[in-house]
Amino acid sequence: MGAIRWFNPAHISAGFIAPLIGYTSSAAIIFQAANSAGANDAMVTSWFWALGIGMGVSTLALSWFYKQPILTAWSTPGAAILVTSLAGVPFAEAIGAFVVCSVLIILVGITGWFDRVMSFLPKSIAAAMLAGVLMPFTVHMILSLESQLTLVLLMMVTFLISRVMWPKIAVMLTLLLGILVAAIQDLIIWQDVSLQISSPIWTTPQWSLSATIGVAIPLFIVTMASQNVPGIVVLRSHEYDAPAAPLITWTGITGFFLAPFGGFAFNLSAIMAAICMGKDVDTDPTQRYRSAIWAGLFIIATGVLAGSLTGLFNSMPQALVVTIAGLALLGTITSSLNTALALEAERIPALITLITTASGVALWGIGSAFWGLILGFIALLIQRILSPAPALN
Repeated sequence: MGAIRWFNPAHISAGFIAPLIGYTSSAAIIFQAANSAGANDAMVTSWFWALGIGMGVSTLALSWFYKQPILTAWSTPGAAILVTSLAGVPFAEAIGAFVVCSVLIILVGITGWFDRVMSFLPKSIAAAMLAGVLMPFTVHMILSLESQLTLVLLMMVTFLISRVMWPKIAVMLTLLLGILVAAIQDLIIWQDVSLQISSPIWTTPQWSLSATIGVAIPLFIVTMASQNVPGIVVLRSHEYDAPAAPLITWTGITGFFLAPFGGFAFNLSAIMAAICMGKDVDTDPTQRYRSAIWAGLFIIATGVLAGSLTGLFNSMPQALVVTIAGLALLGTITSSLNTALALEAERIPALITLITTASGVALWGIGSAFWGLILGFIALLIQRILSPAPALN
């Protein structure tokens, strides 16, 4: 009976959809970043090998150890920064900057600084930030009606019906129907798919002050502010209590060992993790970690078969990907909004956080999740300072 529980369709589908969303939403940025560093095709494949193995193994290990759905990911905003910051930087020095970034993440985790900061974060602001991070996926789902009306509409109707009648397999049924409809409409580009076993390529890191200032420090800041903060918020919003410090430390250690192969930065996942944490995955929160285990296995497969699986993911029509992501995240967004708006006194600051985060604004290379927290916290602080104290009876 215990073995059967590992083959719960809801766990498997969530575990598959999570890396599907992760890869299709930002794989192109990784290609751009690697090309900016002067990587050839074999080196690009090595980057995806390192990222897949690092993400998959750390997801498996952390989820199994804590029995909680803990997923790690590459730093997408970090990759976006690398697209511009790596131009003109010698490849070995770029790898050296990745090592420095990982060392800084390890230090933050070991010192416990991250735990102390998170303890001061109000639940309403944190939940609003999470909703803002996830909401663009639902917006893109609706916008995709313009380009693929039949596909998206059939997927939405299938999800709404199946989540009432067969809630445990609603997302999987929706995904399967989407693939079927996309295939009928000739929207899947199968010629991009071929079997390729990837191989890692070692590059000896070289340290330089300019790469540390121009690459390592910005990469570290955006990874912590735009990725690890939302990652912890996702865990806390679903009542999971794994301590932040060791989680952050292990993402840094993972990056330290895989940086020479192209693993530029690892962090806690927010979006992929949210897909594995909803009630649709399992009504028992203590069993949802099994979906993360499946995600870890699929992610490792993306590393071992980096070239072929990247082609498989990219063969899916964008409308299908954004729709299944939007539908899978509806439950988490609903829960986050309930928490964000529960206290009337904190609704305006929470709404400011939500709007700022969902806007996608980026200042000085730091993403909107960080600025949503900052503006929301400032609004809450001003409100508390200027609001009159309650009268004593």
